[in-house]
Amino acid sequence: MFIQTEATPNPATLKFIPGRPVMAHGTLDMPTREQAAKSSLAERLFDVPDVSGVFFGADFITVTKTAGEWQQLKPAILGAIMEHFMSGAPLLRDEQDEGAEAEDEFFDAADADTVATIKELIESRVRPAVAGDGGDITFRGFKEGVVYLNMKGACSGCPSSTATLRHGIQNLLRHYVPDVVEVRPM
Repeated sequence: MFIQTEATPNPATLKFIPGRPVMAHGTLDMPTREQAAKSSLAERLFDVPDVSGVFFGADFITVTKTAGEWQQLKPAILGAIMEHFMSGAPLLRDEQDEGAEAEDEFFDAADADTVATIKELIESRVRPAVAGDGGDITFRGFKEGVVYLNMKGACSGCPSSTATLRHGIQNLLRHYVPDVVEVRPM
């Protein structure tokens, strides 16, 4: 098994591509060891010293570190990923949880058409680009012209995430949806 690695815009996060599907549906963000209890692979990764976050995408895994150098951490992370996939064990302990990161959304019913357009733009234009960088972004709400988004994986805590939100996503949404005045992280 060959696992590729890619740098992300977040220097504390590295993207691992095992060459096979990771999540069949959705994504799963586990920024703490407690949340990693959903997956034996995530728990193995948190056992590597200095690992502080794990994110599963469709065909990649991102790992975030608190300290240390990637060249020292990578062998243990690659070993944990390889062992997991070679064992044939399921990714999640309870397969019903897969992709079930349902988050409560908030918006006024009168804004339903605007929200549908915002969601479609995020799905078609933003999420694929963000996934390429090892993360995910999801719609959380819309109120008084402000779009609230949740950034996950490599995007969470990334030094360039503010620029991505302000200059990239905000400009895109303002262009297509005149009701949008600002985009904020949640």
